[in-house]
Amino acid sequence: MKKTVVIGLFGATLDTAKAAKRWDKWRPTLSLCRHEDLLIDRLDLLVQTRLANQTKRLAEDIALVSPETHIELQLIDFEDPWDFEEVFAALLKFADGYDFKPDEEDYLINITTGTHVIQICLFLLTESGYFPGRLIQASPPKKKDPGPGTYRIIDLDLSKYDQLAARFERETLEARAFLKSGIDTRNQGFNHLIEQIEQVAVGSPYPILLMGPTGAGKTQLASKVYELKKLRRQVEGAFVEVNCGTLRGDTAMSTLFGHVRGAFTGAQSDRPGLLRTAHNGLLFLDEIGELGMDEQTMLLRALEHKVFMPMGSDKTVRSDFQLIAGTNRDLYDQVRRGRFREDLLARINLWTFHLPGLAGRVEDIEPNIHFELARFGRDANRKVTFNKEAWQRYLAFATGPEGIWSANFRDLSASISRMATLAGGGRINQEIVEEEIGRLKRQWTRPDAAFAVLEEYLGAEGVEEVDLFDRAQLAQVIEVCRQSKNMAQAGRKLFQASRRQRKSVNDSDRLRKYLAKYNLSAATFWD
Repeated sequence: MKKTVVIGLFGATLDTAKAAKRWDKWRPTLSLCRHEDLLIDRLDLLVQTRLANQTKRLAEDIALVSPETHIELQLIDFEDPWDFEEVFAALLKFADGYDFKPDEEDYLINITTGTHVIQICLFLLTESGYFPGRLIQASPPKKKDPGPGTYRIIDLDLSKYDQLAARFERETLEARAFLKSGIDTRNQGFNHLIEQIEQVAVGSPYPILLMGPTGAGKTQLASKVYELKKLRRQVEGAFVEVNCGTLRGDTAMSTLFGHVRGAFTGAQSDRPGLLRTAHNGLLFLDEIGELGMDEQTMLLRALEHKVFMPMGSDKTVRSDFQLIAGTNRDLYDQVRRGRFREDLLARINLWTFHLPGLAGRVEDIEPNIHFELARFGRDANRKVTFNKEAWQRYLAFATGPEGIWSANFRDLSASISRMATLAGGGRINQEIVEEEIGRLKRQWTRPDAAFAVLEEYLGAEGVEEVDLFDRAQLAQVIEVCRQSKNMAQAGRKLFQASRRQRKSVNDSDRLRKYLAKYNLSAATFWD
């Protein structure tokens, strides 16, 4: 059972009384502690420093009527209780420094005492989540009724308080800017997308699916969503990320779900796994389309029931995390091919956002260049700028038809970093720009058809690890595998000429070994 904690202001007028008549007077804070159906484990009494001595009698009386209630004085300072800015700042400072434990304690924010300004500030801070609790208001008893009066616990319905919620419009705009890393983006479609993501990030605990090409910013956005939720006290655990394209076989199961000692050869000790590490936090599974079917099944159960079974264990473990998944694949197509579970896609597809590539946000290239320059300056501890001619040349290239930006923001970030590094005296000149443009053009000149095929199976980063000499051959092998019913048929097609010269042939084994060099297997193409 959670402990009940009441946070409220000491009322210099309502909570005090002369000694002889103090039991005849209705005192709201004392009365809350007298209700038999409201057991208060702790009372955090907010009191101005100058009034601290006046709380002694109230504390003594509460100890008489509710000895199980522990009282803690919380000193706050503001001179004028009718000054909205001063009161709000003091209460916000208190909330920021308070060690809230919502999993262990249930918070009731008492708005009965204090000026109307104080009550409004407490309401606003509770409504916005700085106080993660509910409001409670006490009322005096009817005439000739010796009881403690009544109280009401208020669950906030934001739809009833539109005017007050408007006070936080600035906070909402700040949150959206935070998700964009402070970049003044100009693309209307992207800005609308960020508005929706901000609403979902602070308003929903359910999975989010980020779709878009490699380098579109999925990882950075997932990290920003986590930081925003952390600021709003919606998550307490860690941000855990993994690129599913790097997981294979037992390694995938162990990395995600953990294992017990002896689960497989080499398992010398227990491993918790990333899902358990993300408990009460956020798990980002980038390239989720690369997960094997077994891992998808386990993940689905973990999402639906918040439990899973580590490798080699006969006991389930629990982990309550929010999932953000990223992919550059068409998961609907993967479902049609039998490579992705339809029920898992349905589970993670509640909130789906398509992030456009850099070439589709031409108007955002300029502010992103400024952002990358500023980031380089912070990392390298020196300021770098373009001269006028160099700036005009680079911006025209970056926003023109020659700016392919196939790796999106990764290309742009690397480009700015290279030029800034070469900028003697902190100025990027036209010579540096021309050299960089040539480098980018050469980088973007590649066999597009082969690259597209390889990217589907290896990801853009995986393709870059394959020598240019080998890419065309590997792409052709993949195409043959896709057109064949099984590995044996694919092997016969691929080794048709050389097999005639062999007395003993095993085309499937030759193909299997070749695919293994690139972390591909028969299961990649055939059930």
